[in-house]
Amino acid sequence: MTDATLSVPESEAEARPAWGAVLAMTLGVFGLVGAEFLPASLLTPMADDLGISEGMAGQAVTATAAVALVTSLVITVVTRKLDRRLVLLGLSVLLIFSNLLVAMSSNLPMLLAGRVLLGMALGGFWTLSAATMMRLVPEALVAKALSIMFLGVSLATVFAAPVGSYIGDIVGWRNVFLGAAVLGALALVVQLATLPLLPPRGHSRFGTLVEVLARPGVGFAMLAILLVFTGHFAFFTYIRPFLETVTGVGVEGVSGVLLGFGIATFFGNYLGAVLLERSMRFTLTIMPLVMGVLAISLSAFGG
Repeated sequence: MTDATLSVPESEAEARPAWGAVLAMTLGVFGLVGAEFLPASLLTPMADDLGISEGMAGQAVTATAAVALVTSLVITVVTRKLDRRLVLLGLSVLLIFSNLLVAMSSNLPMLLAGRVLLGMALGGFWTLSAATMMRLVPEALVAKALSIMFLGVSLATVFAAPVGSYIGDIVGWRNVFLGAAVLGALALVVQLATLPLLPPRGHSRFGTLVEVLARPGVGFAMLAILLVFTGHFAFFTYIRPFLETVTGVGVEGVSGVLLGFGIATFFGNYLGAVLLERSMRFTLTIMPLVMGVLAISLSAFGG
C-alpha cells in the first residue's frame, strides 16, 4: 500500500543525500506528534473552557486516531498520481489549520473538526514518511535518516505534554495550540526550501489491503495491535484528570509526571530494541501486560 515496497532507481540512490529534507521531515514529525499529545496535557482546561466534560474533550484524541487510521489506508491510492513533495506539503498545511481551528474552538464540533484535520495529516505523513526517506538518501544511509526522523518523535514525547501543561497554565491552552501552529508553519517553510520533487511511483490499489488481511494470522494480529494502542491512549489521554481529581496534584505536579513519562518513553524505545533482539514474542506480550498492571494499580492505589 506504500511506496516503500518499490525499488529505488540507481540514479536516485546515488544522488547526494538531502539532509536538509531529512531535517524538514523531522520537524514535521515533531510538530505532528507534539500536536497529537497536547490534549492529554491540556484536557482539564479545554473541557472547562468549552463547557464540556473531560470525557467529551477526550474525544478529540479519538477523532484524530480514527481519521488517521482511515487516511493511512487510503492515501497512497488517492494520491497515487501526485508528486510526493506536494502531498507532504499539503499535510503540513493541514497540521497548521488543525492547530488554528482548535485554538479558535468555541464548542465541541469545532474542536473535533480541528482534530480531524490533524488525523488526516498524521495518518498521511506516517504512511509516506519511510518511503520518502528511502528517496532522500542513498540506501546505505536510510537507517541513519530514519533514526534522525524518529528523534523528532522522541523529542515531542519528552517535551510536548509537560511543556504544554506548564505553559498552558501560564498563557492558556489556546495559545499553546497557536504555538503549535507556528511550529507547523516553520516545518512547512523548511520543507518548501529543502524537499525535492518526488514523482509518484507504482500502482497502489485498495485490493492490496484485503489481500494482506486475508493472510493467516494477520487479521488477528491487527486486532491485538488495535487493542494495545486503544489501551495505551485511553490510559495516557485521561492521566491529567486522574492526577488532579484522584491523586490531588497541581499543575506543577502534572507537568512533572508528564515529563517523567516522556523521559521514560525516550529510554523505553531503546529498551524495547534490546528486548526485541532477545525475543519478539516476549516483548509484545510483556509490554501490554505491564500497562494493564499499572492501570489496575493506579485505580487501586492512585490516591
